[in-house]
Amino acid sequence: MVVTGRLVTVAAVLGLFVAVVLPSWYGVALACAALAIAVLVDLVAAGAAGDLTLTRPELTAVRQGRATEVELTVVNTGAHTVRGLLWDDWPRSARTENRRHTLELAPNTKVRLRTSLRPVHRGDRVAGPVTLRLLGPLGLAGRQTRRTVPARVRALPAFRSERLMRSKVKRLQHLEGRNVANTRGQGSEFDSFREYVAGDDVRSIDWRATARATDVLVRTWRPERNRHVLMLLDTGRVSAGRVGEGTRLDAAIEAALLLGGLAAAAGDGVDLLAYDRTVRTEVRGVRGNRLQLQLMHALAGVTPALVDTDSAGLVRATIERARRRSLVVWFTSLDGAAVEENLLPVLPVLAHRHRVLIVSVIDPDVAAAATTRDDIYAAAAAETILAERALVQESLRRKGIAVVSAPPDRLPEALADEYLELKQSGSL
Repeated sequence: MVVTGRLVTVAAVLGLFVAVVLPSWYGVALACAALAIAVLVDLVAAGAAGDLTLTRPELTAVRQGRATEVELTVVNTGAHTVRGLLWDDWPRSARTENRRHTLELAPNTKVRLRTSLRPVHRGDRVAGPVTLRLLGPLGLAGRQTRRTVPARVRALPAFRSERLMRSKVKRLQHLEGRNVANTRGQGSEFDSFREYVAGDDVRSIDWRATARATDVLVRTWRPERNRHVLMLLDTGRVSAGRVGEGTRLDAAIEAALLLGGLAAAAGDGVDLLAYDRTVRTEVRGVRGNRLQLQLMHALAGVTPALVDTDSAGLVRATIERARRRSLVVWFTSLDGAAVEENLLPVLPVLAHRHRVLIVSVIDPDVAAAATTRDDIYAAAAAETILAERALVQESLRRKGIAVVSAPPDRLPEALADEYLELKQSGSL
């Protein structure tokens, strides 16, 4: 049972009336009896919570930082009109708006109540209980109950670099449609013949076809298709470091989404593995337009784990999943100590079987500190960090391992460009 502020107001008015008109115990008893009767009438006339059926979608997906609405359908299956209030409870991080609704439902009617949410972090937000406060016709008292209506809102990665997808796909289509006789990479796929023109590589001349024709013919090649790309996300403690407005893992996810969509458009198979000391999430065997959405759902709830990544275990998991030669894109940190202890001991095994591409995000604050003159000690420390990173990149390149390193806002585009260069040269 609940009472409202209206009951307090009515009690105050009756008390004032008794004090002025009937200043006696008899007047007090009469006023209390009137209030009790009014409350009893409201309790009897208030609708029953059991007559209300509550339903809503179990899962609603929205991009991180964008607004969405969750619709709650309320049906009155009883024989009496239901009046009252409804509170739709959600976690604070869901940034809920207009979660308080007024109910006035006649028998056998329904209403759709919409609650606006704007989640600011990736992952699932589980709805709390729905609170129903059903009041009588006088609005003095009623009954309150809570109902559990399962629902989740999944905040997918923001994927701000999606705007680059169209231009990168157009460049990819241009590569597939152009003549690449003078960029015949090892493993490139034969496309067709064309007439020789001045400047063509003479090594691309097909002498058998030339003997059957009246002109000199050269082979043309197209970028490789049906290759395999495996993206590895290091979700250990190094991925929790802040860079720009997010973490290293956020920047890696942004770049992985762009690369996955681009590789799927190129006709390549794309798998993803997020790992620290165990598999956190995995996407395998998905192709075409469904891949990007699958990646977003899989990565929505991945957060950094405050443990050191088991690099040897990650390499073993990679070899188990990539049986044929693949492009392995490893998103990790290039800090000197982490590379010496974790990467360098295991990279030769991986590089022997696959083509490895290391992707690392640069902290823009460190780059800015290296150029400042206000604090020479901070500038010297930043210069030391940048010099160590440059040495690490050079040592990796000497081992035949490519490196893509850029600030978080430019990392997705830099990775996409590197993939297109590998595609064009037939190096996958």
